[in-house]
Order: sequence, then C-alpha cells, then structure tokens
Amino acid sequence: MDALIRLYLEQLQSSDKYIRNEGYIGLLEAAEETVDWAYECWDLIKSDLTHSDNHRRTIAVQLLSKLAKSDPEMRIMDDFPRLMAVTRDEKFVTARHSLQSLWQIGLAGPQQREMLIEGLAVRYEECIEEKNYTLIRFDIIHSMRRLYDRVKEPYIRQTALDLMEKEADMKYRRKYAGEWKKAVKGPS
Repeated sequence: MDALIRLYLEQLQSSDKYIRNEGYIGLLEAAEETVDWAYECWDLIKSDLTHSDNHRRTIAVQLLSKLAKSDPEMRIMDDFPRLMAVTRDEKFVTARHSLQSLWQIGLAGPQQREMLIEGLAVRYEECIEEKNYTLIRFDIIHSMRRLYDRVKEPYIRQTALDLMEKEADMKYRRKYAGEWKKAVKGPS
C-alpha cells in the first residue's frame, strides 16, 4: 500500500467531515480498478459498519462494495449480511446510500452476483412494512438495472421484472418499470 492510500485511510478516521470526505473520495477513485491493497484496509473499513457515526457506516458499505472486485478470497460473501444490515439503518439517508452502492458487489464474479441478487430480492420483499418502502424498492430495482447495464445476465433482468410484478400499486409498478425501459436487452 502506498503512502497516498495510507493517508486516505487516516483521513477516513478523522472527526472532521471535510478531511474524512477527502479520504473517502480518494479511496473511491483509487478503487475504481482492481487494487492489490484491499486486504490491508478491509478489516478497518469493515469495523466502521457499526460505527456510531452514520457517515462512517455508509462510507464503509460504499468502499467494501467497491473493493469487492479486488477480493479474490471472497471475504465479501461472509461480510455481505453486515452490509445489508446497514440498508436498515435508523438514519434513512444512510440506509439508502448504502443500498444504492451494493450493486458493485455483483461486478466481482458470478457467486457474488448471485448472492447480491438474492439479497436484494429478499430486501425488496421484506421492506413492505417500512415507512419509505417505495423508495427502497426503487433503489433495489435501480441497482439491479445498474448491474445489468454492466453484466448482461438475463436472470438479473428477470428477477427485477418478477419483483416489479409483485408491486400492488400500479403507480409505483410503472415507476419501477421505467428504470428498465431504457435497458438494452441482453442475450436471452
């Protein structure tokens, strides 16, 4: 791990939100491609999934989701339930930002993709009793769409379509379906 990545990690631990944000942005940009330093910071980032600061919790989900493609040991498979727990965070903005970043886990490989799609489908079903369930469902459908745009696997699209069919309110069913109208259909 080079000095710049170490600096970003130190900045993530700062109580100053501006310094913390610099570290967060730096790490996101650095992890855009596969990296060889993921395991040097994995546990540190993972520990923030339960931090008292909601910003640190969502940053942890976003970074681990981004680092999943740099995880040949597939640690994300064991840590996925912890990331999903943050999608139920008491701070709705934290839950939502976390949910919106999970799709990147699906870029890591077929097993991670299957786990993600199954997890999102369960979350879609279970959120019906939550206050903002229509926003949660929209984020899930949108996340599946983002993943499908990068990995044209028919089961991703079919799962999203099946979930949308379960929406009783036609207004929201149309809204969710609008996310998929723009998707180019991949191989059947």
